Amino acid sequence: MGRAACSRGLTFVPESTCFHGYSCPWLVSRIMLSAAQNLPEDPALLKAIIADLQAENAKLAATVRAHDLVVQALRLRIAKLKKQAFGKSSEKIEREIEQLELALEDILVAVAQTVALPSDVEEDEATAHVDSARAMARRPRVASDTPRERKELDPGSACPDCGGELRLVGEDVSEIIEMITAKLKVIEVARPKKSCRCCEKMVQVPAPSRPIPGSMAGSSLLAYVLVSKFDDHLPLYRQNEILTRMGADIPRSTLADWCGKAMRTLQPLIERIEASVLASIVIHADDTPIQVLDHTRRAKGLGKGVKQGRIWGYVCDQRPWNGAAPPGVVYRFAPNWKAEHVQNHLCNASGILQADAYKGYAKLYEPGADGEPRFLEAACFAHWRRDFHDIWKANKSPIAREALDRIGQLYDIEREIAGKPADVRRAVRQEHSKPKLEALRAWAEQQLTRIPVKGDLASAIRYGLGRRHAFSLFIEDGRVAIDNNAAERAVRPIGLGRRNWLFAGSEAGAETLARAMTLIESAKMNGLDPQAYLGRKLIKWLEG
Repeated sequence: MGRAACSRGLTFVPESTCFHGYSCPWLVSRIMLSAAQNLPEDPALLKAIIADLQAENAKLAATVRAHDLVVQALRLRIAKLKKQAFGKSSEKIEREIEQLELALEDILVAVAQTVALPSDVEEDEATAHVDSARAMARRPRVASDTPRERKELDPGSACPDCGGELRLVGEDVSEIIEMITAKLKVIEVARPKKSCRCCEKMVQVPAPSRPIPGSMAGSSLLAYVLVSKFDDHLPLYRQNEILTRMGADIPRSTLADWCGKAMRTLQPLIERIEASVLASIVIHADDTPIQVLDHTRRAKGLGKGVKQGRIWGYVCDQRPWNGAAPPGVVYRFAPNWKAEHVQNHLCNASGILQADAYKGYAKLYEPGADGEPRFLEAACFAHWRRDFHDIWKANKSPIAREALDRIGQLYDIEREIAGKPADVRRAVRQEHSKPKLEALRAWAEQQLTRIPVKGDLASAIRYGLGRRHAFSLFIEDGRVAIDNNAAERAVRPIGLGRRNWLFAGSEAGAETLARAMTLIESAKMNGLDPQAYLGRKLIKWLEG
């Protein structure tokens, strides 16, 4: 139980909660009794102590109210930025969101430390602060299969006052979440050698296969290291510190060797995922930048020795139209943004490509020798809608507002048919979405005659009208989504990791990152724990 002292030298105990975190009247009374025994008998001194305590409590209350205002402002700013996290300035906005969220965490911690307990402030003021804290933080959610342990605090069978027999009339149940610390375990594989008494033949069980021949790394440890590095974005030197606390000092160089060789072991699995994803009739595509160290540039005096590469994400997600193929994502690294990389990535794929207006995709839509294109182009309404959103936020344009409302009506229909078979989706779109889309186009063409030709609003309208067929394909094919959000979600983890490791150490490192993310994010899309998934696959791969 913590203690504190006021400016007059009086020691008191501010905590008045039991170990469950609830107010405890018995504990409060004991604290008050303990504090009363230390009080001076001089009335003037008592009044001075009360005045000091009231002043300190007022300062605490003012601090909490100020923190609440800051928290509300930060939450509002973060919410606004998340709605704008797209377009050319998306990387800058994501970095600002990250910084604001870190600031918000610090403020919330400070609020938790400074909120006065009921014994320190007046009851109504304390209740207000508790309600405020509860409103800011939701109750933790725990998976249904999480192990549970019941501890029953039974008062016994006899009444402590009269000795009478107690009967059960109910119970109060509260929950405490505890953490079982991860532990390392060394498995000693003993292989006794035996000889035959008759023929002297030596008999010994063969050594079991290992994920990495000749190493001490088990499958579960390798899975932990891979997921920690590529999903939790923990550098290997930090993992070395964590594992050392667990009792095993594994050098950073050894961890790096394990990662590389484990990825080599998992390469056949990566190739299977790639084959499955790129065989999908509908493929979503998007890309994001990644900084890569280039020592040759520094040697030549070109900048800081860092160049910008790209990571593309190709997604198969047939869940919105109840397709049979499992969801998955393939990541590919390229040293630059040239169109040749996309054409190489998709050289054996065909069907429908849903993507943004990147010019590198254009050749994929051109007719081949048979007169048919390898891919049909499907556009992204979310991208078009963002252009109008930017304009409306900048100058409250009524035309931009109406465009948002009209596109929003199409999304209202999409919410009703999510997860329905493709033929059902097509029928609903033909009946309800098609007239609204035609009305949107007619309205947009009319607006072009009323606004400046070179303005941002005109450019946004022409973006949609100029890709008429691509924006109409979802009407004709129920397998096509209204937007490319599946691919945008897929490349988001790359952006999150980029804030932690800033750049890849080499092009080979960026390629390894892309392969590892293929495994991890595909597992997540299928509702699997990536660490458990990789651990099982490493064992299965050894067993053949």
